[in-house]
Amino acid sequence: MKYLVLGSKGQLGKEFVKYFTKVEAEYKAFDIDEIDISNRDMVFQLCQSFKPNVIINCAAYNLVDNAETNPDEAYKSNSKGVENLAIISNETGSNLVHYSTDYVFDGKKETGLYTEQDEPNPLSVYAKSKYDGEMKIKENTDNYLILRLSWVFGDGQQNFIYKLLQWAEKNNILKIAFDEVSVPTYTHTIVEATLKALSNQLKGLYHLTNSGYASRYEWAKYIIKKLNKKNILYPVSKDIFNLPAKRPGFSAMSNELLSNTIKIEIPFWEKAVDDYLSKYL
Repeated sequence: MKYLVLGSKGQLGKEFVKYFTKVEAEYKAFDIDEIDISNRDMVFQLCQSFKPNVIINCAAYNLVDNAETNPDEAYKSNSKGVENLAIISNETGSNLVHYSTDYVFDGKKETGLYTEQDEPNPLSVYAKSKYDGEMKIKENTDNYLILRLSWVFGDGQQNFIYKLLQWAEKNNILKIAFDEVSVPTYTHTIVEATLKALSNQLKGLYHLTNSGYASRYEWAKYIIKKLNKKNILYPVSKDIFNLPAKRPGFSAMSNELLSNTIKIEIPFWEKAVDDYLSKYL
């Protein structure tokens, strides 16, 4: 089995590279400075020469607030680039694994966690570009596995835990949103479940998160307590931050369909955070 990892320097891409290196899998990994997925000819030539069985797309424009003023950049990576991968995977016979987001939902559901049957209604430019990418895949290939993720954390600086600890170093009192709720999800969990899904030849769209759910405030409180820090956490509404991009208040997704289909037990987010903290801190 040959794997092509795109977006290799992001926290999820790094996790795949570590795993494939450890198990001595046959793979190639590139980031945007080497392979830009919005350049179809470049990606096609790579796939023609390497002939991957699986293309794992971890590449994305994920600067949620910046996307409001840079919509072209967001759509270039999250829609056009993804469309290119779908077309190429269809032409070359590769399986395409692509990662989307809980932000495709508007947060207005009042009957439990979001499932794959719920209708998306993205609020921000970033979310709209990610949902557009999902549609582009479905239009161009049947050989796909779309996995919606939420609040991803792993080896890197583009995650809430890293930012929280930076804030904690500089401020005794931390204001954290209590009305933004989703599922913290560890890159290790994502890699493990993705590869199990591929071994089961799974296709289609699924939600891949750790189990349970939490507010930003609950997540932060758990981390601060685990690390025995003395910071005071002050719960506030997300509206006081006046961020450019609209975010859903409640976007927690159920992983039940995926876990039942491939018969795995996905750890709760607290266990995943414990593993992350013990590994990196």
